[in-house]
Amino acid sequence: MGLGIDNRHRIAKRAAQEIENGMIVNLGIGIPSLIPNYVPSAIAVMFHAENGIVGIGPSPLEGQEDENACNAAGYPITTLSGSSYCDSAIAFGMIRKGYVDMTILGALEVSEQGDLANWIVPGKRVSGMGGAMELAQKVKKVVVLMNHTNKNGEPKLVKTCSLPLTAKRCVDLIITDRAVLKIEKNHLLLIEVMSPYTVEDVLQATDATVELSDSIKIIP
Repeated sequence: MGLGIDNRHRIAKRAAQEIENGMIVNLGIGIPSLIPNYVPSAIAVMFHAENGIVGIGPSPLEGQEDENACNAAGYPITTLSGSSYCDSAIAFGMIRKGYVDMTILGALEVSEQGDLANWIVPGKRVSGMGGAMELAQKVKKVVVLMNHTNKNGEPKLVKTCSLPLTAKRCVDLIITDRAVLKIEKNHLLLIEVMSPYTVEDVLQATDATVELSDSIKIIP
């Protein structure tokens, strides 16, 4: 089952809290593209896209889209003062040289060791891996946004990924429609729960080793 629009925005709003002043942050397609709408004006951040933009702003209002300004997924964007354009090779060079502080992307599965599978389901056609492999390996912090379970209600947080890996031991933080978890020493640490779910709901929907934080925050 897919995420409703309210849940998608709630996840994006929580993810925006991970952004610190002065960061360069890469945003994946889907939920991550909503994040610029929730970054406080006091935070100076440059959002990076693999198609060659640094300085993405909030989504444009309907009817005010610029057909020449889009993110890596092809969706319309605005740009901030000081933004710049480059070719895709330079955009990928920024990733590979370690100039991007954080990437926020989606996933099909994440293991308790922090392995990431997010680019293909065997037997299904996809357009390609895109920048996921470089981002997962070279960016300083990897944050995953996703539904806690797949369309069949099966856990996406697992002991071992069954799908082809994008990269091993790369994920730092996971934000789902049910919870926020850190990867710590080959297990998941539950630090926040999204209301109306409970700790028990999160554990039942997770097929991985989970430890509970001493102070679990409830997100309204």
